[in-house]
Amino acid sequence: MEYRKITAIFRCDACKKVERRLQEVGVQGFSLSHIEGYGEYADLYSSDWMTRHARLEIFTEAAKVDIIVEAIMDSAHVGLAGDGIVAVQSVEKLYRIRTRREIHADEP
Repeated sequence: MEYRKITAIFRCDACKKVERRLQEVGVQGFSLSHIEGYGEYADLYSSDWMTRHARLEIFTEAAKVDIIVEAIMDSAHVGLAGDGIVAVQSVEKLYRIRTRREIHADEP
């Protein structure tokens, strides 16, 4: 089975909305962290231009990527500069630390 890593960076105030939507589409787990940086939108009033955003990371089966990406974009979209980005990367192998084994398609 092919796996993908989805990384999304979006406004912090969209976290709860994104979380609810991901639960609705059946995402079993994800990691969320708060980060600082600047890109399309920079805080020009700050001495270093930094803004706070959320970074979401999900490892999932390739077949589920489009549904998850659409859910993130729908729930994080405001229509302003700084709404964020979503990236999808291929994953060569995925291991579960507890079992020390590679995760395969037939595992929960």
